[in-house]
Amino acid sequence: MTEAFRDDGKERPLEKAVDNTEEVLYDRKQLRMAQDAGLEMLLEVDRLSEKYGFTYFLDAGTLIGAVRHGGFIPWDDDVDIVMTRKDFDIFYSHRDELSDKMELCMPNDYRDGKAFYDFTPRILYLASSRHETDEESEYYGGKLNHLWTDIFILDEIPDGRFRDAWTRFLQKCIYGLSMPRRYGIDLGKYGFMDKLKVLVLSLMGRAFPQKKLFELQDRLSRKYDGKGTRRVYYSNYQPDFLQVTLEKAWISRSERLPFEGHMLSVPADYDAVLREIYGDYMQLPPPEKRVPSHHSEKIEVYQDKD
Repeated sequence: MTEAFRDDGKERPLEKAVDNTEEVLYDRKQLRMAQDAGLEMLLEVDRLSEKYGFTYFLDAGTLIGAVRHGGFIPWDDDVDIVMTRKDFDIFYSHRDELSDKMELCMPNDYRDGKAFYDFTPRILYLASSRHETDEESEYYGGKLNHLWTDIFILDEIPDGRFRDAWTRFLQKCIYGLSMPRRYGIDLGKYGFMDKLKVLVLSLMGRAFPQKKLFELQDRLSRKYDGKGTRRVYYSNYQPDFLQVTLEKAWISRSERLPFEGHMLSVPADYDAVLREIYGDYMQLPPPEKRVPSHHSEKIEVYQDKD
């Protein structure tokens, strides 16, 4: 066991980040601070879930952590949850009851709906910062200079192959049309054909008001909800993950698993969900990959948001 630290300076045991191999170096105090803030956000969602009867699930790496480690993946420093559209709408209606350390940030909250980051709602942990203020953080009004919890949304997807493909194609197009309102576009991460698509959609997107694109994305995402389809998809994922599809049966019920000493909500068939997304999720990544996603940033957590 290695040692990590809370922001009060007290030591707390944390599972080794790399088992029986050379450890990757990163600031363990920052990691524990980020995890503590993430846990606080999870417990706040859980509190509102119990109070108002909506369902949430741990998702992505947070779900892997619950299943594989009984808490955070030892080197993970962010939090992901997922809700069906119906449950998210209930949560949204009670967003003002979040702790005063937190704030729900919707995709159209950046620059009064004129800027675009992605289509993912986030719970911001206001009593934190991830890095010093720079041009990008100022462009998004400082909202992204906090630790946060991503909220992914599950919407119904048509059962027919053509309508399924067409729905996802339109989602990708709306995302591409929105990209001119990002702080910047990193074309270097795309291959030639994808780079061409991004350039064309970005140029076309300048003709569309961003507020209209937010409305179109929301309308498209909700289009098949309540239609009795067999599957759901993550409608607000980034385009390269839009293919992820779950059977409704996998998420039809929830159960509770231990997570950092608390019992939190996961899909009843979490194994099917994780295998669909990751394959063999019990296999640890190579040592060089066992680092926090924000390990190069200067994370700070404050005693209060002021």
